Amino acid sequence: MHRILRYVLTGSIAIIAGCGHVSAPSPVSLAKADEKDVASAESVASPERVAKPIATPTERISHDWPVFLGPHGTGVSDETDLLDEWPEAGPALLWQKRIGKGYSSPSILGNRLVVHHRQRDRDLIECLKADDGTPIWTYEYDTDFADPYGYNNGPRCSPVLTKTRCYTFGAQGRLVCLDLETGVLVWEHETAKEWKVPEHFFGAGCTPILEGDLLIVLVGGQPDSGVVAFNSDTGKTVWESVGQQTWDGAETDVPGKPFHWTDREMVVSYSSPIVATIHGEKHLLCLVRQGLVSLDPTNGSVRFKYWFRAKVHESVNAARPVVIDDLVFLSAAYETGAALLKVHPDGQNYDVVWRKKRGMSTHWSTPIHHDGCLYGFSGRHEGEAMLQCVDLQTGDLIWETNGYEGDLRDLRTNNTGDVVDASGKPATFFGRGSKTAADGKYFMLGERGILVLAKLTRDKCEQISKATYKQIHYPAWASPVLSNGRLYLRSEDHLICLDVAKPRG
Repeated sequence: MHRILRYVLTGSIAIIAGCGHVSAPSPVSLAKADEKDVASAESVASPERVAKPIATPTERISHDWPVFLGPHGTGVSDETDLLDEWPEAGPALLWQKRIGKGYSSPSILGNRLVVHHRQRDRDLIECLKADDGTPIWTYEYDTDFADPYGYNNGPRCSPVLTKTRCYTFGAQGRLVCLDLETGVLVWEHETAKEWKVPEHFFGAGCTPILEGDLLIVLVGGQPDSGVVAFNSDTGKTVWESVGQQTWDGAETDVPGKPFHWTDREMVVSYSSPIVATIHGEKHLLCLVRQGLVSLDPTNGSVRFKYWFRAKVHESVNAARPVVIDDLVFLSAAYETGAALLKVHPDGQNYDVVWRKKRGMSTHWSTPIHHDGCLYGFSGRHEGEAMLQCVDLQTGDLIWETNGYEGDLRDLRTNNTGDVVDASGKPATFFGRGSKTAADGKYFMLGERGILVLAKLTRDKCEQISKATYKQIHYPAWASPVLSNGRLYLRSEDHLICLDVAKPRG
């Protein structure tokens, strides 16, 4: 029986980074995979939209996507020669694979793709050929992680790849280093056991980063191990930082009421850190639960901090900081809003250019900056979420859209959870979407699986093409991955590869 969209999308659906007293998605909204089928499934090309690769990997200029949000950590790719518009049926499906649970995007280096997912009580780190999905190796281990809010129990963090190593961070805090060539274990840490990590909302959900020979992980340990740097070759701890010494007595949004630290305070974050060069110095920017901390990445010493936290306990910071020259943009849901900081040349101080509690409120999808504008999905719940264009210098809203140009009362969800219009055709409705920018275009994925090719400017959102694939359905919360002319999308039970490259003459 159809449900009116306005009813379905108001507070009844939450996310990996969503908090509060909300119910889990209704079964009618989800196309659940049979876990027995998932465990035995193999990569297979769909007979519906099969296409041979336009070019082999060696014929294309390599554009890897080896870490979360791509080579720059911003969701922006340097890839070019991509289709300016799509066929009516959408980009050709090159291959698909049934996979297990999880919310993390795959990572790609050369012709190796690594996806981290869960089947029953096992976490699988699986390496495939990026061009056709052929399995190369699989490493697995036991897990009994159970999300306390009822979301799926798979990994949340994307793999980190180098020429010789693959690093993953599981929902239970298991940090694993594998040989990328063979999948053999090099070293590992069970961070939740080795550090004092208070219980938190959705398991470990913050992808580590590499800086030189350091693997930097937001472990979330008490009292001062919120951020831990490991030697990437050996796994040895190099430094620990952020926690009680950082935040006890810190000024908050409430004048005259400094923050009082407890031994139960969560330091965990769902916002992946990023290293940026500001005024010639490297800053390791970590948006933890209490707010932004800038560290010297070589030793973990604190450069500066800025309180940025929702007043409600059941809340998280999940979107990554966005750095533009000496400006740092922050955004979060739960009535936290947005802020823009301007870092001083001394690297120790900053000005708050603006702070807006009702500004762009990104739930988990990191905004993208271009030509003085920030483009991001704002809103805590699906029904209220909007794609927004915000002026960087002022924080003012320039335009917003939910993707649908008609009357919302015409929309509904069908029996597979897809959003359709009055005629039953798939409707462009983003919800809390994700996006990737490349070649002057944006690949935007709505959380119910609508895939849109668009141009975003200060003037408008121009939708060029759209497509749906039955394998990508609610909750489609993993960011689109672009590498070598191919777009990779992940749902709770499928990974698909689409050809978005222009034909080569």
